[in-house]
Amino acid sequence: MILKHLALASFAILSLSACQTTTESELTPIVNVPFTAPLVSDFRSEIAIARYSELLNRADLSPEQQAKLYYDRGVLFDSLGMTTLSRIDFNRAVKLKPDLAEVYNFLGIQHTLMQQYEKAYEFFDSALELDEGHEYAYLNRGIALYYGDRASIAKSDFIEFLARSPNDPYRVLWLYLAQAQDNKEQALVELKANAKALDESQWAYQLIALFVGDMSENTFLSGISDGVKSEQEYAQRLCEAYFYLAKLHQAAGNNYLAADYFKLALATNVHEFIEYKYARLELELMTDENAG
Repeated sequence: MILKHLALASFAILSLSACQTTTESELTPIVNVPFTAPLVSDFRSEIAIARYSELLNRADLSPEQQAKLYYDRGVLFDSLGMTTLSRIDFNRAVKLKPDLAEVYNFLGIQHTLMQQYEKAYEFFDSALELDEGHEYAYLNRGIALYYGDRASIAKSDFIEFLARSPNDPYRVLWLYLAQAQDNKEQALVELKANAKALDESQWAYQLIALFVGDMSENTFLSGISDGVKSEQEYAQRLCEAYFYLAKLHQAAGNNYLAADYFKLALATNVHEFIEYKYARLELELMTDENAG
């Protein structure tokens, strides 16, 4: 039975109740959160990388074929957390075939993670110039603007992204995060309004319920494993849950607890999820802020 393997494990983090009665420096880790072993890399991805590498050594490939192989190998490198190798392949791909919108989207994400925001905007702009229908370029440009302290501009990208799938809880949540930078009260009003289009039976709807205050953190944590069919799915769900819990506590000023949740998101090893990628950036930004 899968839940036997997905049992809750004790993991020390700071409790919200403690945050309300004492200073963060005096907090004691006292609560348990759901946890699982880090996701193991899929050996099939490594085999595919080796196959693409062999194919790239052939002399009879056209530039378009080479570009596609570099792109495909780059995606696999990225999914395994080999960011530098993936970026090398993406750059090779666009030199051979400059009209690959998806490559610019990936490069934009990577430059966002390096805090090279202006360069990231350029890549996302290029992706959308080549393919206006590339909806995830709107999401990722919005995220880059959000982290580049341009949340007011980011809102238009998140609104566009949400308009293409109004029943997606994650799209609703990212729009809220950007709006909350300007006006938390109004952002909450719009979050509740946008939530009306969502299917409450989706697991991700619980994230919305958490942010609007309709669900407690303990209830949210206890329901994460509901309906899970594999350890991979569980790790992915935990990655998302930890990231958005971190954002919730960060907004409340509970930075130590937020940092713990970001670290938990990284511990899942779900490299291809944006929640994993931006958890690392969040920790870097928190470190920079503390150093400053």
